[in-house]
Amino acid sequence: MKIAIVTGSARGIGRGIGNLLSENGYKVIFSDIHPTRPEDLEPEKDYFPCDISNSEQRKAIVDYAISTYGRLDALVNNAGVAPLVRKDIMEMEEASFDRVLNINLKGTFFLCQQAANAMVKVQENAPEDYAPRIVNIGSISAYTSSTARGEYCMSKAGVAMVTQLFADRLAEYGIPVFEVRPGIIATDMTKTVHEKYQNLIDGGLLPVKRFGKPEDVAKMVLACCSGLLDYTAGQILNADGGFHLRRL
Repeated sequence: MKIAIVTGSARGIGRGIGNLLSENGYKVIFSDIHPTRPEDLEPEKDYFPCDISNSEQRKAIVDYAISTYGRLDALVNNAGVAPLVRKDIMEMEEASFDRVLNINLKGTFFLCQQAANAMVKVQENAPEDYAPRIVNIGSISAYTSSTARGEYCMSKAGVAMVTQLFADRLAEYGIPVFEVRPGIIATDMTKTVHEKYQNLIDGGLLPVKRFGKPEDVAKMVLACCSGLLDYTAGQILNADGGFHLRRL
């Protein structure tokens, strides 16, 4: 059985990813910052709490996967936060900067590192079907200026480079590393600005004229984990309704 860790999977995009991988042959370790399992998570599904900004907890979840199942086939780095309060970069507070980058960037980098080392070690005595992969969930904010949430944009720009670095480093081990880059997805994170984004979509911002759904992102993660895209390194899949296109 293939084993996947999906961080930030108590709800939203992460839950959608975890559910779809579960439906396609993976034993998924659902994970989130909450110390207790979500009440609506089915009892047969595994849950392991992890604050990815905490080094001990990052180690613990990877150790749990290896000690319990003997392997880790996929790490999906989905956990991330937006600023608690949107503030113009002229007023952004250092505490908000530190919080967002510690979770979104530092946590993602070092969980990649932890998982990558574990995957390479498993390969030493690997079963025939062992083909591990890492998928980082980025954002269109990696290249899109939002001056009221600059710390989030910087964190996701950093995640894009984390993907490139590990894709380069792990290619010799045959471990592909991908980035799935969501756009405007209907989740709790966008709920407070739903009307703003709906107006933009109605006004022609996206070629595909609708909000994205968690399952749109999940399907791209599944594609990354399928093996069909393995002859690549650091590939970006845009789950953004065409936002990335430059149009006249």
